[in-house]
Amino acid sequence: MKLLTLAAACAAVATLSAAPAFAADPVVAKLAQPVAQATKFIAGDAVFNCDGDTCVANSPMSATFGVSTCKTIAAKVGAVVSYTGAKAMDDARLSACNSVAVARAGASPQVATK
Repeated sequence: MKLLTLAAACAAVATLSAAPAFAADPVVAKLAQPVAQATKFIAGDAVFNCDGDTCVANSPMSATFGVSTCKTIAAKVGAVVSYTGAKAMDDARLSACNSVAVARAGASPQVATK
């Protein structure tokens, strides 16, 4: 009986800890300038697909919605004008994110293309 209770408790904990990764809203970064061609890269433990002026991580992890991930995006593809997931990133954090943005004119970011 104790073993059955322990197994049920472990299953419940595993389900609850995995739920945020599976049920999370996509993270969307809107860019100031569109990318020249569709790109794909990893940031914040998630795969971002960028096309036009939008980068989307459809399967974000807990680290995906943070300034450090936003900085990675800005460094790879340019300034981010909005960064949303379950909520929108505030202006102060967005400003910190863009502190590393590459200059779009003549820049050649190192990202994979589709």
